[in-house]
Amino acid sequence: MKKTINFKVNGIPVIQEVNTKQTLLKVLREALGITSPKYGCGKGECGACTVLMDGKSVRSCIILAVEADGSAITTVEGFQKNGLTDVQKAFMKHNAFQCGFCAPGFIVSTEEFLKENPTPNEEEIREALAGNLCRCTGYQNIVNAINEIAENRGGGK
Repeated sequence: MKKTINFKVNGIPVIQEVNTKQTLLKVLREALGITSPKYGCGKGECGACTVLMDGKSVRSCIILAVEADGSAITTVEGFQKNGLTDVQKAFMKHNAFQCGFCAPGFIVSTEEFLKENPTPNEEEIREALAGNLCRCTGYQNIVNAINEIAENRGGGK
């Protein structure tokens, strides 16, 4: 069955006809050409497909596209108004990623987390990012990058 949904993606209004069983990830990647959210596990466990839906992290591989009707979806591209963000720059500076497959999910999750908790400690950072998996690193460089971002934004512990 098909349904037409109206939503915003990175601030741009979108009207899209979708199959009612189609995931948001599939619509973003295949219909809209937004490839930063990745298909990882297909079960919402790895975080590679993380996007913000109305400001909250969701795993787009387990959210049906019809659930996004009327919502505002933000992907990594939605944060890039004038080039790389401070989060992206810090992750690069600290060599937070090797292959980069998980990077978009971590970046989106970090943006949400620091908005909610601008002065995190290391334990809070690790807990907040527990739903994002990286198979290449030991996470310490990611934590170091987030600590630096918080400090530079006037927070941090």
